[in-house]
Amino acid sequence: MSVQDEKTTVSDGILLSDAAAAKVKSLLEQEGRDDLALRVAVQPGGCSGLRYQLFFDERSLDGDVVKDFDGVKVVTDRMSAPYLGGASIDFVDTIEKQGFTIDNPNATGSCACGDSFS
Repeated sequence: MSVQDEKTTVSDGILLSDAAAAKVKSLLEQEGRDDLALRVAVQPGGCSGLRYQLFFDERSLDGDVVKDFDGVKVVTDRMSAPYLGGASIDFVDTIEKQGFTIDNPNATGSCACGDSFS
């Protein structure tokens, strides 16, 4: 099922599908902490120049953009936010692939591994 087929919560910045929000909630429950947010960042690196980073973070940085998706806090730092405007994050769990996927309209190119973009 694609992000377009699922209900997504629309906001300026990142969009998080219901499947992705549910997976993040599940992972947070496993951690046993309610003070963590999903931080989505863009860092230099990878074969295309920039790479995505998704990780749980308890920090609050100056200029963070914070969005709530059905109780899941998604945080983006102010330097990454322009690269991620309109990006959709989904979670897929099939026999071929499992994990978070990012569909980013700002990416002009990507590598074969899908971990980096330009």
